[in-house]
Amino acid sequence: MKTFNITSPDKAIREALIDKINNLTKPKGSLGRLEELALQIGLIQQTLNPMLKNPQNIIFAADHGIVDEGVSLSPKEITWQQISNFLHGGAGINFLCRQHGFELKIVDAGVDYDLPYEKGIIDMKVRKSTRNYLHEAAMTKEEMDLCIERGAEIVHRSHEEGCNLISFGEMGIGNTSSSSIWMTCFTNIPLEQCVGAGSGLDNEGIRHKYNVLKQALDNYQGDHSTEDILCYFGGLEMVMAVGAMLQAAELHMVILIDGFIMTNCILAASKLYPEVLEYAIFGHCGDESGHKSVLDALGVKPLLNLDLRLGEGSGAICAYPIVDSAVRMINEMDNFAHASITKYF
Repeated sequence: MKTFNITSPDKAIREALIDKINNLTKPKGSLGRLEELALQIGLIQQTLNPMLKNPQNIIFAADHGIVDEGVSLSPKEITWQQISNFLHGGAGINFLCRQHGFELKIVDAGVDYDLPYEKGIIDMKVRKSTRNYLHEAAMTKEEMDLCIERGAEIVHRSHEEGCNLISFGEMGIGNTSSSSIWMTCFTNIPLEQCVGAGSGLDNEGIRHKYNVLKQALDNYQGDHSTEDILCYFGGLEMVMAVGAMLQAAELHMVILIDGFIMTNCILAASKLYPEVLEYAIFGHCGDESGHKSVLDALGVKPLLNLDLRLGEGSGAICAYPIVDSAVRMINEMDNFAHASITKYF
């Protein structure tokens, strides 16, 4: 597997950042989470004057063999059909990217369809769909390594284009199933608490999904290492997102985390490189039943709770204006000395 050089941000600048934030013309701590975000971003960028430049949202798309077991309400052809919708600008993520000034990139990690790359889709296909992990590993070690490398390559390109804040989304029917298994394996939360409705299953459908995933776990004969869990139960788009997140952290980029699936991707990334979490801002707590539990397991606080469960990066981009406000606060507010205001804390 590709290795990364991910270190915690240097804390030498921390006190200077805190001093600057505390001396803005407001009661100490009165801007709450905005102050926490400004401190985090200042540490990531190692500056008292952080900036957000050329934000991008990368959607990784792939199909899942486990869909053959009826674990999703949606048929797998929705994956490529929705990609066509992205290209035409008609999806939820499109209006959010337009609204908040994000460049949208669509990456084929493993869609079981011959996509029209000439229309702007980035071809990083490793294979057409994962295998069905009820019976065998979803991917080989070599395929997993390719996903990590290609996810990292996409982020490296974004960084070279001047992007320093990046969010990730996914398109892949069946990927809440893979996320639920990653969640139980990496947190030890019982599988039943990790399995939700996905794209809209009823109670009977959720029970069937749970039974299939439990059988897949019972059939698993691997070594339970992080790498083996990624290989055996992962989605191609999910492993690619893991590589992308690790590369973003190595490059000291701000990573905006979306919903249930992307939260489980950074959970997996943190099992390889724990420091990756210091570069992550968690956009929201979604409506998928396990999302709050995995956020709690990571010990993180999401910015929003809007009952979202769309994916695609939608919740992360909804949270972006709050992150932007934090950066504007530290850069645009006056300080007590310059404004000739007596400190009132």
